[in-house]
Amino acid sequence: MVIGRKGSEIDKLKEELSKMTGKEIYVDIMEIKSPEIDAQLVAENVALQLERRVSFRRAMKKALQTAKDFGADGIKIRCAGRLGGAELPGSRSITGGRVPLHTLRANIDYGFAEANTVYGKLGVKCWICKGENKPQKKEQQQPATIELGAN
Repeated sequence: MVIGRKGSEIDKLKEELSKMTGKEIYVDIMEIKSPEIDAQLVAENVALQLERRVSFRRAMKKALQTAKDFGADGIKIRCAGRLGGAELPGSRSITGGRVPLHTLRANIDYGFAEANTVYGKLGVKCWICKGENKPQKKEQQQPATIELGAN
């Protein structure tokens, strides 16, 4: 998306940033292998859909299903604010799979985005569990052997 054809978008971005700052800017681009299970990108995607007046339930369910299809152990999405143009703000959450937030060894990715809608700002939070980091076993040390001579 950022690169464009033969890096033309990168050059445009560099020029715009250098005009704004008055200094030479270096842009380093990192490729994300699977954007469907990157929590920040999922949250931004749901927020973008909310800005385009898609139903928040539909946007959340679609994001949950695609993340599960791409191999996430679990996903939790929470939207808060004046959902659906309601007069009173509230929050809705949807969870699929397992998202153990209290387990330190769990590999959990977190993302947050805001959607600027006609009726106010909506917050979107996303947690994606990508499995667990197994604790590595330390090498067991052999007890030192002492040879006693027959003296």
